[in-house]
Amino acid sequence: MTIQPIRVQFKTACQILDVSRESLRHIVRTDATFPRPIKTGDTKQAPVYFDYTELVEWHNNQKQSLAAMGA
Repeated sequence: MTIQPIRVQFKTACQILDVSRESLRHIVRTDATFPRPIKTGDTKQAPVYFDYTELVEWHNNQKQSLAAMGA
């Protein structure tokens, strides 16, 4: 049985989506459909996480949109 993560760190989200940190920051800022980051503290250095299921859903929706456009 494989355990699915509930949330993933920013770095792991970059690895899952195969994008750079700056690319992920850009997606977060510009794509209203992208899952909102979860910050676990008030400080600037507080870790940032993403909901794993929301990341997968967003990715699948992106694939469907591209397929519908014939890309």
